[in-house]
Amino acid sequence: MLASMARRQSLRATPQPLLLTLLLFPLAVHCADVLQFIDPLIGSTNGGNVFAGATRPYALAKPVADVDGQNTGGFATDGSSVTGFSAVHDSGTGGNPSLGNFPLFPQICPGDDVNNCNFLIGSRATHYVDESVVARPGYFEVELDSGVKATMTSSDHAALYKFEFPAVDQHPLMLLDLTDLWKSRQNGSISVDPASGRLNGNGTFLPSFGAGSYVMHFCADFFGGEVFDSGVWVNNRAGTEPKDLFVTRGFNLFYLEAGGWVRFSRLANNTLTARMGISYISADQACQHATEEIPNPLNDFDRLVTETEDAWREKLSPISVNPGGVSEELQTSFWSGIYRSMISPQNYTNENPYWNSGIPYFDSFYCIWDAFRVQHPLLTLLDPSAQVQMVNSLLDIYKHEGWLPDCHMSLSNGWTQGGSNADVVLVDAYVKNLTGIDWNVALEAIIQDAEVEPLEWAYHGRGGLESWKVLSYIPYLDFDPVGFGTNSRSISRTLEYAYNDYCLATLAKGLGHHDLYDTYVSRSTNWQSLWKPEQNSIIKGNDTGFLGFFQPKYQNGTWGYQDPIACSALADFCSLTSNPSETFEASVWQYQFLVPQSMSTLIGLMGAEESFIQRLDFFHTSGLADISNEPVFSTVYLYHYAGRPGLSTKRLHTYIPAAFNTSHGGLPGNDDSGSMGAFVVFGMLGLFPIAGQDVYLISAPFFQEINITSPLTGKTAQIKTTGFDANYENIYIQSVTVNGNPWTESWISHAFFAEGWTMELSLGNRESEWGTKVEDRPPSWGEAMV
Repeated sequence: MLASMARRQSLRATPQPLLLTLLLFPLAVHCADVLQFIDPLIGSTNGGNVFAGATRPYALAKPVADVDGQNTGGFATDGSSVTGFSAVHDSGTGGNPSLGNFPLFPQICPGDDVNNCNFLIGSRATHYVDESVVARPGYFEVELDSGVKATMTSSDHAALYKFEFPAVDQHPLMLLDLTDLWKSRQNGSISVDPASGRLNGNGTFLPSFGAGSYVMHFCADFFGGEVFDSGVWVNNRAGTEPKDLFVTRGFNLFYLEAGGWVRFSRLANNTLTARMGISYISADQACQHATEEIPNPLNDFDRLVTETEDAWREKLSPISVNPGGVSEELQTSFWSGIYRSMISPQNYTNENPYWNSGIPYFDSFYCIWDAFRVQHPLLTLLDPSAQVQMVNSLLDIYKHEGWLPDCHMSLSNGWTQGGSNADVVLVDAYVKNLTGIDWNVALEAIIQDAEVEPLEWAYHGRGGLESWKVLSYIPYLDFDPVGFGTNSRSISRTLEYAYNDYCLATLAKGLGHHDLYDTYVSRSTNWQSLWKPEQNSIIKGNDTGFLGFFQPKYQNGTWGYQDPIACSALADFCSLTSNPSETFEASVWQYQFLVPQSMSTLIGLMGAEESFIQRLDFFHTSGLADISNEPVFSTVYLYHYAGRPGLSTKRLHTYIPAAFNTSHGGLPGNDDSGSMGAFVVFGMLGLFPIAGQDVYLISAPFFQEINITSPLTGKTAQIKTTGFDANYENIYIQSVTVNGNPWTESWISHAFFAEGWTMELSLGNRESEWGTKVEDRPPSWGEAMV
């Protein structure tokens, strides 16, 4: 290790001249417009739950058509019916549908009678024409079976729609519904301006995966015609008076549907333009956003699309590739993955009604348990300034709410799924030298997670800390009168708390607090307390032949039992809210590999390298591995730690493109705010991050050449290959050089990107000796313990 550290120091001292860099890497898609390789409809069915509409990077405004099918992200290509067009959404989330507040819906009332129109969600739902759907960055288009064609784009805080009606001699109606996608509205209000047709108001809603409530405000204006009449509607009846309405939720299961409506005459080209401003502060601020960002609605549509396209090009500009004959489908998976990783979290600067610290504020961390592994490391590479703002937003939440969140959406606390994984996000930023962050406050915040149990640890902090400190594990059926949460996940929480403490130790050491380092690096070994060496795993009556698995343990030190395949595809799905177990949303088989701080120790417990590889192979080929669940991501690459990095690349190719492709169902599960996309991107780059550590695992890239320019330093890292073939027969690394010097280690640090190093990989069709030696494997704390 010391020799390799010395070599890295020498590499840092000899940066490559810029002219030589350009000569070595003459850029080729390099010239193509990368937007042609972005398809927002990837993952728009089969549970991907992506947001398919128009958005700028991290923007609040996200207009799209909402459907009554798989509508978690608003729209789905599942053949369902459109129920409205709303301006705010999350992307790729699970659980209840998120946001979709205040949808508009256009229609023509039969007989030109308002009371013949359909106001209720179920009655107004209208199928869309499948082949009419167009989705690209900054633009969404769909035509309904009713003949109404809708196109939309957006600014940062407002949406702009064009609704083209069939040519009939009637008065088209636009309704606004005081609802959201999962009908969580607790109360709502609307005012209708009879002269202009402006609709403004607000509603109180519930977060889709969390506690509390939030208030959202809207301001809708219409252009291109004259107001014919207007009013409000309740249930399926409407009237021209009154012009103001306040509604409650309703009674028991009888959800009260209500809102406002406007009818129009003299529409130019039968087209009504609608502008919708959104704010968490007030309706006045929503109106202000709309008028400032879209001052000329009848002429601003193309400008907004162009500005959005330019914004996306700028965000994607740090990367360029020479595909080397790789299919357009794989290129589309790559670029679309980057695109989706920058939809959320969302920039809510000056939109937080609870405090304003005078710094950019991000929300929709939905959820960090999903995103800390690859999405945030990808943003660190490609958009470090945004990542710094996100880290500072997490610290801002800590300062005002007392704890870092594990999940935070709609300005509300989301449910904690495992550990306090914002800790990992902070430490990942620290080890990769992001600046503009108060690391002393970060240390304070993470210590708070590690030492102080909140009353409600269901949505921030950690639970069971007394047992954690005294027993060195989270017990099964823990007695915990200090704080309250779902008393489950004792195995997965033990594993995650251990890694959280390892990250805390890393930060403490970096800041010179060696006493804290000793305390928390010791706690990072607590995972070993739940390792049961004699535990076997039997599947359908057949012993798998593997001994040693994590098992739940009672406070008195005796063992409980959870079948190692429980909560897997071979058994039953486990949910935090409906079917909790001792592992979160995954099996003991999956969680047994999640010890990123001490892989060498884990390999020893599993019987050394060959047994570990056999166990990994069985996991990935038996149906136990669920690649739609983020903890599986790192298991694809764990062969590196056993000295077989080539097998990591081989395993990756079994998932891309089989589970990750360009079809509408081309994601294996929820995109989780871009996490699935980020996994694809790192896989194709050939560098996989171990979040919270200054480590990227090296594998063969999916492109012939790649360069990544650091937005912070302006230096360009290059990945070049010899022996590359687009059919992926030569997927095994034979040798590597970095800046012209031999590189035998199977991993590299973030300095590769920050300092603009050049990596050249020689590829072949068989495994080689590269990266196999013990000293060349990725770092693992406690390797002397094996």
